[in-house]
Amino acid sequence: MRKEVELFDVFQETLDKLDGNGILLVAGNPPNPMTIGWGTIGHIWGRQIMTVMVRPVRHTYGLMESVKDFSVCVLPEEFRKELGFCGTRSGRDTDKVEACHFTMEKCFRADSFFIAESAIHFECRIVHKHRIDATTLDPQIIKRYYPLEDYHMVYYGEIVGIYRR
Repeated sequence: MRKEVELFDVFQETLDKLDGNGILLVAGNPPNPMTIGWGTIGHIWGRQIMTVMVRPVRHTYGLMESVKDFSVCVLPEEFRKELGFCGTRSGRDTDKVEACHFTMEKCFRADSFFIAESAIHFECRIVHKHRIDATTLDPQIIKRYYPLEDYHMVYYGEIVGIYRR
């Protein structure tokens, strides 16, 4: 059973997981989970926003470009192996949902899916996106994170629902 919660009820737990083993971005139909370790949660344009970043070489990039909604799933600690798997395998070649034995459920307020095993999930509607502009980015960040010049697309998702299991 899922209960709708407020952002600050799950804010710190979500940031801790993001900074730890990561969380899962889920997009597409059929849904594809991808582990992310970079993102932000905040208040922009009078709305609660979650930003997620996806490199254009990723399978998830094509999925994100074809949808208007996505979910972000925070898994319990016992799913550490699955988080690693979803961060190292491509959905082009592998059905990660099947391989990880995830149960997918339809979101309540978004046209997307979430992982039923998640402790928390965010439902988001894309309200803006932009590619990172190297001309305005700190050169040290470019040197460390973008030696191949494969700059992320940043997706801004309005949080339309947050649920805890």
